[in-house]
Amino acid sequence: MVDLRRLTEFPEPSYRTVQFSSYDRRSRFPSRPGWFANSDGFGGEPIPNFEKVLREPDEDGIGVYLICDVEGPGAVVRLWTARIGGTLRVFLDGSREALYDGPAQAFFQRTYEALTPSAAGPFEGSYSQAEAGYYPVPFARRLRMEWEGDLATLHFYQVQVRQYEAGARVTSFRPGDLDTYAADITAVARVLAHPDEEWTWGSSREPVAITSTVPAGGREDVLALEGPAAIERLTLRVQAQDVDAALRQGLLHIVFDESPRGQVQAPLGDFFGAAPGINPFDSVPFTVRADGTMICRLWMPFRESARITIENRGAQRITVTGSALPADYTWSDDRSLHFRARWRVHHDMDASEALPQDVPYLIARGRGVFVGAAALIMNPTSVPSSWGNWWGEGDEKIFVDDDESPSTFGTGSEDYFNYAWSSSRIFSHAFCGQPRNDGPANRGFVTNHRWQIVDAIPFQERFDFFMELFSHEPVPGFSYARIAYLYGAPTIVDDHVPITGRDVELPRLPESWMPVGRKYTDATVFLQAEEIVEGEPAMSFVEGALWAGGRLLVWHPDQIGDELVFTVPVAEEGQYNLAVTAARRPGAGSFSAFVDGTPLDLNGSPGPVELAVPYRTLSRNFKSQAVPLTSGAHALTLRSEGPGAIGVDFVWLRPTPK
Repeated sequence: MVDLRRLTEFPEPSYRTVQFSSYDRRSRFPSRPGWFANSDGFGGEPIPNFEKVLREPDEDGIGVYLICDVEGPGAVVRLWTARIGGTLRVFLDGSREALYDGPAQAFFQRTYEALTPSAAGPFEGSYSQAEAGYYPVPFARRLRMEWEGDLATLHFYQVQVRQYEAGARVTSFRPGDLDTYAADITAVARVLAHPDEEWTWGSSREPVAITSTVPAGGREDVLALEGPAAIERLTLRVQAQDVDAALRQGLLHIVFDESPRGQVQAPLGDFFGAAPGINPFDSVPFTVRADGTMICRLWMPFRESARITIENRGAQRITVTGSALPADYTWSDDRSLHFRARWRVHHDMDASEALPQDVPYLIARGRGVFVGAAALIMNPTSVPSSWGNWWGEGDEKIFVDDDESPSTFGTGSEDYFNYAWSSSRIFSHAFCGQPRNDGPANRGFVTNHRWQIVDAIPFQERFDFFMELFSHEPVPGFSYARIAYLYGAPTIVDDHVPITGRDVELPRLPESWMPVGRKYTDATVFLQAEEIVEGEPAMSFVEGALWAGGRLLVWHPDQIGDELVFTVPVAEEGQYNLAVTAARRPGAGSFSAFVDGTPLDLNGSPGPVELAVPYRTLSRNFKSQAVPLTSGAHALTLRSEGPGAIGVDFVWLRPTPK
C-alpha cells in the first residue's frame, strides 16, 4: 500500500483488477441503447444491479442477490458505497460459514472493524478514505459475496478485486491476522494518514538541485541524469507574477532513455494533481504544500538517461526551483516499465444530461500498469445547488485486454474518486482527494484525483479508460482537463496528442452570472445581498467571477454581537427553506442567523456558521430546514459570533415542496 517502487515492474505473479458494482445493467455495449443508462443503485432499477438473483423477493420485498463469485486466488483491495442497507455475507475459499454476516454498510466502509469489533487500529483517515475502504482481504481459492435486501432501497456498491494467475500462492484472510500483524497495520496507517510527515526515502544519494528561470516562449533543460537509475522523488516550486497561469502554461517534459517525445508531458500544476493554482493536499504519491512546494513520490526508472525540460507557453517568465532524488535501480528488460503521465484538455464542451458523452482519459496499446487519474474541471453553470449543477453523474468505463464490455464499470464520477452525492467538501486522503471545489456546490473550478496504488490495473495488450460527461443541466463552455498516470513498457503506444497554446489557456469563468433555479432550486427566488441589506453597515465589495453579479458584499462588524439585517420579501404564505450563500476565506468571521428574531439553524447545526479556512476562497451554501413564513417582508439577521469579516453573496427563498 505504500511501496511505490514495486509499480515500476510488471507484477509477478500477474493479476487482473476487476470491479463488481451496481452499474445499470442496461449498459452493455457502446453502440447499443442503454449505454448511458443511469440507474446505478438508487432503487427500483429495471434490472437488478447484481450478477445474479439468488432468491426472489419475498412478500416484504427482501431478496438475495450475488455481488460476485470469484474463482482462484485473489484479494479484495477496495470497497466503496454511497449508501447501502441490507445484509452482506462474505465467504472465502468455498466455506459454508461466512467470514462476515452483518450490515452491508459497515463492511464496505469499515471492513476490519466490522470483522473484528474489538480490533484496535488507527483506521479512520488511513484505511478508511472518504466513502471508500482500503482494507485488503486476500483469499486462496474463492471469494463469494451475497447481499440480502430490498431492491427498492439504496444499494450502491463497488468491489475491486485482484484476480491472480493460476498457481499464485495466497494466504487467506483470517480475523486473527489483525492481531498478528497489528504492528505492520499500524505502521502503514501512520503513513497513509500523514504521508508527507511519515514517508521514508530509500535512496542514500544526494538530491540534485533544479533551478531555472524560463522566459516567455522559452524552453530549458533543468536536469539530466545517467542510468541505470531512478528518480525516487521530484520536488518543484513555481514562482511567477501570475502563479495560476504559470502552473498551467509551464509544461513539464520528462524524457527517459532518449524517447522521441517525453513519457511525461503535462502542465506543471496539473501534473501534481491539484491545479489550477496551489491547492494543498497530502497523499501517498503526491503532496502539495501551502507554500507552493509540490512533491511527487512515484518512482521513475530509466535504463540509460533521464532529462527534465520546462517549456514556457505563457507571456510571463517563470522560475522553477526544486530537486530530484536519484536512487539505485537495476533495469530489467523483461519487467521494468517507464513512468508516464498523459494530459489532455477539451475546452468549450457542452455538458448535458440529454446528450452524455464518453470522455477519453487514456487509450493505450502494449504492456503496462495504470496507477491513477486526475480531473481538472471548469464548470461555468449558473445553477447554485448540487442537484442541478453536478457535472459528474457519468460512470468510468475501463476496458482491459480482451474485454468486450468494461471490466471496471462505475456508478458515478465522484464514486470513482471515492466520495459521494456530488459533495463540494474539500478533502485529502492517501489515495484520493478533492483539493479544489470553488462553489457554490459544484460550480467553478473543481479538481478530483484518485491514485490506484493497491488497486493498480495491469494490462498486457490494451487499456482504454473513458469517463462519461453527464451533467444535471445543459452547460455550454465546460472545460475538462484530465491526466492519466501509468507505467508502460518501452514498446507501449497511446493516444497522447501534442499540447497546443489553446490547450494551456487558463479557462475563465463568465465575468458576470446570476443564479438560476433548476431541479432542487426550481421556483427559488434569489436575492442579491447588496439589494436587500438594511441601513448602512460597514461594508465593502470584492470583485470576481466567483460571485453572482460579479461582486461579493463584505460586512465588517466592529465587534461580536453586531448584526447585519436583510429584508426578505415573501409573496405567498407557506413553508420555505432560507439559505445564505457566503464566502469561506482565510481570516473570515462566523455568524448565527435569525428570521424575525427566531434562531435559524443552517446546514442542520444550531451553532454558528464558521467561515474561516486556512487558504483558498470558496463560495458555500448554508441552508435552513423548512420554516413557516407569512406573505410580506421578513427580517433575516446575521449576528457576528467571532472576529473577522463576513462575505454574503446572495440569499435564497425556496418554497418547500408539499
